[in-house]
Amino acid sequence: MTSDQGDPRVEDAPVEIFEAYFDARGWASERVSEGEVMASASGSWSQYELRAVWRSDDQVLQFLAFPDIKVVVDKKAQVYEAIGMINEQLWLGHFEYWSQPGIIAFRHAVLVDSSGQMSLEEAEAVAEAALEECERFYPVFQFVLWGGKSPSEAIQAALIDTAGEA
Repeated sequence: MTSDQGDPRVEDAPVEIFEAYFDARGWASERVSEGEVMASASGSWSQYELRAVWRSDDQVLQFLAFPDIKVVVDKKAQVYEAIGMINEQLWLGHFEYWSQPGIIAFRHAVLVDSSGQMSLEEAEAVAEAALEECERFYPVFQFVLWGGKSPSEAIQAALIDTAGEA
């Protein structure tokens, strides 16, 4: 498909690619709407809700990953500080705190060319990058929320480089 004239599938083409990717990984997925699909994936630290949302008007695919992290009200300031310090280290995407449900989200947006198409490899790269960052920084949030560590201590503790293998 190189044109959206006469082909209704272009409206949700990137979402279809993510559906195929989620299916190939064996992750339970569900089409939420014409332009959105969600899946559930298990990581080392958490179960993740993944969402691919296509905005055809803007030619933007937004990918979100939600680790199973609930932020307690008295730790919001520390979580905001940790998110700021974490985001300084990211090349793609960013973490956010969503205050209404009290959760952490990882979000990344991709501009898609005028064809409205993504390859399976591009979808895989977006999803895997999001999961890798969530897995990498999940312990930081746990140290801040439940371990009594400051954001800088949490980052130092969580990102210790180990030598060798156990």
